[in-house]
Parts: sequence; structure tokens; C-alpha cells
Amino acid sequence: MSSSSGLTFKLHPLVIVNISDHYTRIKAQQSGSAPRPLPPAPRVYGCVLGVQTGRTVEIFNSFELHYDATKNVLDRAFLESKQEQYKKVFPKYDVLGWYSTGSDIQDSDMLIHKALTDINESPVYLLLNPTINHAQKDLPISIFESELHVIEGVPSLIFVNASYTIETVEAERISVDHVAHIKPSDGSSAATQLAAHLTGMHSAIKMLNSRIRVLHHHLVSIQKGEVPYEHSLLRQVSSLVRRLPAIDSSRFQDDFVMEYNDTLLMTYLATITKCSSTMNELVDKFNTAYDKQNRRPGHSTFI
Repeated sequence: MSSSSGLTFKLHPLVIVNISDHYTRIKAQQSGSAPRPLPPAPRVYGCVLGVQTGRTVEIFNSFELHYDATKNVLDRAFLESKQEQYKKVFPKYDVLGWYSTGSDIQDSDMLIHKALTDINESPVYLLLNPTINHAQKDLPISIFESELHVIEGVPSLIFVNASYTIETVEAERISVDHVAHIKPSDGSSAATQLAAHLTGMHSAIKMLNSRIRVLHHHLVSIQKGEVPYEHSLLRQVSSLVRRLPAIDSSRFQDDFVMEYNDTLLMTYLATITKCSSTMNELVDKFNTAYDKQNRRPGHSTFI
């Protein structure tokens, strides 16, 4: 069920990184201390911080919570302490809701949700699915709001799905790019990383091509009169098309060719330098192997 509140949610990458780090740490700690076979990783819990301006809710940061899943008890003292600490550093941030990990909503989630209503009367619930699904294209994150519905004559709070967009600032883009280029710990080679990168690029270009085809087919249908005019869509298409001449200018071509040639030259120089270094090391190894002390008289060094 979709939300009907009309709120616009903007999620920053730092929140996703924090939740992933929280889950990975707990899973690693459990893997290091637990016997084989490993039990399933426990769910992690925390609060999300941000700012609500009118109908726009922007989630900037998060912190962890202590929650005993066996007794369904939330550590209120720890929550209030963390909230006070973050309020000193980020005075504009408020507790907007909470987060957890899992493939789906659990029955106990509503208990935690209601426990936070004294801090925020309408908290949001962010759920991250840590299960890896290579076929999934969207982020494994869902945002839920709580709404009061009458079910079988009884008013009940239920979770409803809310749409969101990813919002980034320059510092976050740099951080995410740095994390994306960190070498994996499974010993993957540079060639494997390059193949994964090129595969991602190919998938992105393929998706872009399919969307352009859909858009082109829709415009052709409008031109033939098969589909009614959508002025808002046509304005967006017109705005997109206006950007194309700036990319197809002669100045852009000259700058592109110059930068492309510079890149090829730097690659060529780097290859020559690497070959020279390898040859140097090879010569040193020969000289070490045929050292004067280990040679027979009458032989000279390799170089």
C-alpha cells in the first residue's frame, strides 16, 4: 500500500553507508566469535536524523540504537544520550524516525515505531535489505510511513510504502566515489574489478538506450494521434533536447580530441616507464645471479 500523506522524502548516501557499516560490523563480530555453522546475522536498529521543511523530509544522518529483540525492550537512556550528543553537533537535525535491516517488515517493528512517537509524532521507518540480489537494479531500501486504517472495524496503525529520491552534496559524492574504488577484500584482481566496472557501464548504457526507445515510441504515437498530448512530458523532452547542441559543437569536439590524445599519451608514457622499470629489475637480478664472487674466472658481468 502506498502512502497518501503527500510528503517528499530525500535520502542522503551517508545514511545508507552508516546502516551498511552497522550491519557489516555486527555480522563480522558474530562471524569471528560464533561456532560453525554460522547463525543468521541479527537485525540492527538505529535512528535517522534530518530536517523537515514543509512537505519535504530530508534524511541526512543516523546513529545506532540498543534494542533487545528477545524482550522487545528499547534502551531509552542510550537513545536520549545519543540524541543529546547529536543535537549539540547538529542543532538543526531532529530525529525523524528509525531504521532496521531485513527482507520484510516484522511484527515487532510496530512496537519500536510506537515507542518513538513521543520523540516524533509521525516517525518514518527505513528498511534496508542486506541480502545480495544481482538481478535487482534499484536500491534495496524502502521507506515506510504509519497511517491509521480501520481494519475489520478496529482502528489500527499500519506501515505504508513511501517513495523517495537520493539527494547528494559534493562531499558525499566524493566519499561514495572513494568507497566504490576501494579494492575488495576477497582478493579480486584489477582485471576482475575492471570487468565489473565495464559490466556496470554496459548495463547503464543499455538501460539508457531502452528508455530512449520508449520515449521515442511514445513521441511517435503522439505524432500519429494514437496517444493524447501530455504537455508536461513534452516540455521535459524539449528541455532535454535543447542540451544536445551544446555537446555537439565544434569546440566540444576539439576539447574532447585534445583531452583524448593527452590521455593516450599519458598511458603510453606510463607503459614505457613500467617496461623500463621491469627491464631494470631484470638486469639487477642477472647481475646478482652472476656476481663476481660466484663466477668462474674469465667471465664478465652481464652489464
